[in-house]
Amino acid sequence: MPEDKPYQPWVIEPAWRQRWEQTGAHRTPQDPSRPKYYCLDMFPYPSGSGLHVGHWRGYVLSDVWARYKKLQGYAVMHPMGWDSFGLPAENDAIKKKIHPSVSTRRNIENMKRQLQEIGAMYDWSLEINTSSPEYYRWTQWIFLVMYRRGLAYRKEMPINWCPSCRTGLANEEVVGGVCERCGTSVTRRNLMQWMLRITAYAERLLRDLDGLDWPEKVKTMQRNWIGRSEGAHLRFDILLPTGGEEKLPVFTTRPDTVFGATYVVLAPEHPLVGRITDDARRSEVEAYLAQAAAKSELERTQTAREKTGVFTGSFAVNPATGERVPVWVADYVLAHYGSGAIMAVPAHDERDLEFARKFSLPVRTVIVPEGRSLPEPLECAYVEPGILTASGRFTGMPSEEAKKAIVAWLAERGQAETAVTYRLRDWVFSRQRYWGEPIPIVYCERCGEVPLKEEDLPLLLPDVNEYQPSGTGRSPLAAIPSFVNTTCPACGGPAARETDTMPQWAGSSWYFLRYPDARTRDAAFTPERVNRWLPVDCYIGGVEHAILHLLYARFFTKVLYDEGLLSFHEPFLRLFNQGMVCKYSEKTGKLEKMSKSKGNVVNPDPLVRKYGTDTVRLYELFIGPPEVDCEWSDQGIEGCYRFLRRVWSWVREQAAAKATTTSAGAARELHTLISRVASRIEEFKFNTAISAFMEFLNAVAGKPEFEMAPSDVGKFVILLAPFAPHIAEEMWRELGNEESIFAASWPSCDARIAAAETVEIAVQVNSKLRSRLTVRAGADREEVVASARSDPRVWKWLEGKEVASTVYVPGRLVNFVVK
Repeated sequence: MPEDKPYQPWVIEPAWRQRWEQTGAHRTPQDPSRPKYYCLDMFPYPSGSGLHVGHWRGYVLSDVWARYKKLQGYAVMHPMGWDSFGLPAENDAIKKKIHPSVSTRRNIENMKRQLQEIGAMYDWSLEINTSSPEYYRWTQWIFLVMYRRGLAYRKEMPINWCPSCRTGLANEEVVGGVCERCGTSVTRRNLMQWMLRITAYAERLLRDLDGLDWPEKVKTMQRNWIGRSEGAHLRFDILLPTGGEEKLPVFTTRPDTVFGATYVVLAPEHPLVGRITDDARRSEVEAYLAQAAAKSELERTQTAREKTGVFTGSFAVNPATGERVPVWVADYVLAHYGSGAIMAVPAHDERDLEFARKFSLPVRTVIVPEGRSLPEPLECAYVEPGILTASGRFTGMPSEEAKKAIVAWLAERGQAETAVTYRLRDWVFSRQRYWGEPIPIVYCERCGEVPLKEEDLPLLLPDVNEYQPSGTGRSPLAAIPSFVNTTCPACGGPAARETDTMPQWAGSSWYFLRYPDARTRDAAFTPERVNRWLPVDCYIGGVEHAILHLLYARFFTKVLYDEGLLSFHEPFLRLFNQGMVCKYSEKTGKLEKMSKSKGNVVNPDPLVRKYGTDTVRLYELFIGPPEVDCEWSDQGIEGCYRFLRRVWSWVREQAAAKATTTSAGAARELHTLISRVASRIEEFKFNTAISAFMEFLNAVAGKPEFEMAPSDVGKFVILLAPFAPHIAEEMWRELGNEESIFAASWPSCDARIAAAETVEIAVQVNSKLRSRLTVRAGADREEVVASARSDPRVWKWLEGKEVASTVYVPGRLVNFVVK
């Protein structure tokens, strides 16, 4: 082995990627005797700006995990594809004034090149693209499955409307009252929409979260979005101005407060508003309804805003007291919560109290804390459980007991029933845009609404010149007679096609099922292959998809399970959310998530040319704990480059020495490293795994007493391989191995060898404790100080600062004094 061969990543890395491609090194093994492991990234939108180093982080994390599993002997499937339909791709095309099909193809070519440079073990033979007819044929087929099961239906309703994107939005796509895609304030608009009945799965979606190995934060977000509430429907009889009565069910989670209900409020969209409004107030009520329709849901529900409302002129009968209470319309009540109507109990609900005070409505206290009374008048609403007062036969009863007793009492009179409601609403599935899957439905004057036959799929998206959204509430497809005009699949008569398209989430809600059968033409997937590889063992991506994509994917999976097509009902067993990579923005003067608009994006391409892929990979992992946000430093990457050069030199020196045995000290360090790296990979603490490599090298490099036999040097190289695969392959070859390093086995740790005496060292910066290190007893000053400097918990306090002096107390303490 020549001693003067320098580390040249720009030479060895492209050569190894070419070799992997030529040998099919990353093809998914079809060996049923080996345990399977399905490692999956959340596939990207093919963005025109390509990948920045923030995107790289998640892909590198998943690749380390996939390669580690391969070395453990698993048959690993690690695929990649493109989420290319929907608003992100279409908006990019409109901005560039290029047809979406052209811009999407170009963006995919660029991003695929960048993903290949990461050196990830993606099986590109399984590549999928949601906007290809071969793929969206099966998205349309799944829609027909849902239609046949009664889960897809059409309804005119008020929906969220984005004036900028000029399309309807699902509730999940509205964040804080604005479009999650473009940030524009969302309004409401009545449109005929296709809906998916996700509410039919609300209880199962909620219940099955308990069995998932997901971050608790994500499970909590889904639980809150599904929003299960236990309570009761109480019946208030409305006395109509024209005579007669109208029964109004009101949902409440606090039936114990019904004796304090002094008025009733309907949402402006409630269907009874028009019928119960008397003629004298009709113009005032209609004006109020128009004002409410122009407000976003966020505006209506902000607690700080002044309450507004209008009296209908009608009264309802409180079922508990028999009293007449006024019926109001107010926009702080939402049509999709409960029954769209509330019994207002101002003494025990802060919003109701604000409303009552503004409109001089009665406030009646019916719950008090045990052992004490409340002031009169109330300073604020008392919202906690307590003891009932002024509540007839239930006075003196604790709240929880009274809830059941009051519901049972009213139920005997036909005026109450227990109920469970959900915050979750059915999924608005129509988009008034061009770039999406056409919905496979036609409208026939004779037959009505008719689904296409499966053999007529895919219903192709026509190639058009005018693809910009119309803003009229109709898709651009509505202006294409050759697409709209067709024949009815049932009777053969004239018919018109549905012209709305599916949302961007349609294709991504099942793509993980397609990968095992990516090339199959006559089915979305085959049972034997999908049930062999699914569920996904580890799914890696950003927490921003906690509600939208993850909830929809779970819904699709459960529907297909109920159809008898899958043997599992949850798609992702384990979920890992990586943190974002942030960088200082000159535009905002703050540390921000990388964004083109913030001017703080770092393109990985120049870094790869300067340092090589393995260095960029290593820095992405070393920069901080993978689950938290981290700060990018252009200087920090230099340290990872120097480390790999040291690794290169040390491995070559050890190989050239051709030691026949490994010294006791070197064996102890190696087996300690094996133990540390394995445990830290299992815990997804990749940054501290790299610290362990640095500590090892500091302990053994340049010290003749730490000689190591080539077979043990090879074990070190195997440990490094998931993190830096190119350099590992090259060093493995130079150690005399013919096969790829990834055909080797993960080394095992001998605990007896690793269990050498160690000491704990406190590490301080300017006398403040920043970390604790475990080092071998007898380690010299140079080794301990180098290990301390490489610790990520210490390094971030030293980065960019001058170390004026270093204080070392042997066996106890390191203190860096910085300026």
